[in-house]
Amino acid sequence: MARTKAKSRVMTEGNIWKHLLLFAIPLLIGNLFQQLYNTVDSIVVGNFVGKEALAAVGTTDNIINTIIGFFMGMSTGAGVVISHYFGAKNEEGVHHAVHTTIAITFIMSIVFSIVGVLLVPTMLRLTKTPDDVIDQSTVYLQIYFAGSAGLMFYNMGSGIMRAVGDSRRPLYFLILSALINTVLDILFVAGFKMGVAGAAIATIIAQGISAVLVLITLTREQESYRIIWRDVRVYKNMLGQICKVGIPVALQQAITSFSNVFVQSYINSFGSSCMAGWSSYGKIDKFCMLPMQTVALSVTTFVGQNLGCGNIQRAKKGTNAALILSLSISIALMIPILIFAPNFVSLFNQDPDVVAHGAMFLRFMMPFFPSSCLNQIYAGTLRGAGNATAPTIIMMSCFIVFRQIYLFIVSHVFNTVQLVAFGYPAGWMVCSIVMLIYYHFCHWEKRSLAAVQQTN
Repeated sequence: MARTKAKSRVMTEGNIWKHLLLFAIPLLIGNLFQQLYNTVDSIVVGNFVGKEALAAVGTTDNIINTIIGFFMGMSTGAGVVISHYFGAKNEEGVHHAVHTTIAITFIMSIVFSIVGVLLVPTMLRLTKTPDDVIDQSTVYLQIYFAGSAGLMFYNMGSGIMRAVGDSRRPLYFLILSALINTVLDILFVAGFKMGVAGAAIATIIAQGISAVLVLITLTREQESYRIIWRDVRVYKNMLGQICKVGIPVALQQAITSFSNVFVQSYINSFGSSCMAGWSSYGKIDKFCMLPMQTVALSVTTFVGQNLGCGNIQRAKKGTNAALILSLSISIALMIPILIFAPNFVSLFNQDPDVVAHGAMFLRFMMPFFPSSCLNQIYAGTLRGAGNATAPTIIMMSCFIVFRQIYLFIVSHVFNTVQLVAFGYPAGWMVCSIVMLIYYHFCHWEKRSLAAVQQTN
């Protein structure tokens, strides 16, 4: 049987395409709704407050991702470990991994909330945030970080569910919280005139609700991944396994986002209209990137479960199917974005300069974004195999070292906004080439299988 219970999904047998699609579709919808959090904030403040408020919210993305990205990397590590034990039908291993995961989340939510609030002024100075934007950015970020525990518990809890093949229930909770966020955004910003503070408060309330729903669900669960609160503690052997996968991913995501803070500083030097246009482009680009990132998360779970039971060939077939699926969706999304670029940008702000900058970014960058499919899918496969170090080194080398060298040269020699923006697709393409070489020629599967079997 392909399913043990109605709520979890075992991917070690049955049709590969069916498993990937049935797992990925709810996950994709969920990711779309999660992306709506910050996007709705941008749309509401951009239309009801002004382009400076839009720029203020937009310039916070990379700062938020620097702090939250580290935590998300750890959640990836936890999900990989849980999927391995679940695929091997090791219930005690699943139990210990889940409770270690919850304990880690509790500790990290406290630390990151405090660190995030304290680092806001420093991070904004690093991005060279203009004077007409910095006050609103500070307010938004400090409120966001103060309430970030909801985001962390939701993502870790939903990561536990995804590791056992359940991507539906996290979706339902996320849809509800996204709708709540939208209503509260309009109420606080348009109704009560609370500005960016209202948008931030709406977001943390909605994220808190989704976290509570996920934790209640896991507490009531009857399977091995049920949360028994008296058992929540850090099991040292599990912590080591989670850190082995999670820390490389966490460092890669946090450092990459931190490097993007400096990329944002290059954009900020072109003024608030350019910043607002870049913010609009960034929101649209994230929606377009979601399918490939979702499929990459799906293949991580797929590979983790199949390597957990020792099936290398099935894991590789899943990777090939995921790559085809990701490329197909990405190309299909790219075409309407190129045609209707100004219309999409005008959803955020109707200022002619903002629309012109945003449309330019979209039409200049979008033809390159399918190239990211290779690095995302192969990285997802390697992480599912428990090999997080290689994709981390590759991605950090391309997204940080290469990109920063490129930007330094371009900004000092040419200093045009188009060439500065091209730092992103240049990094995507270089990373995909290197990841392709590693995946096909470095025999990662044999070492990963041996490590998984030793763990089990």
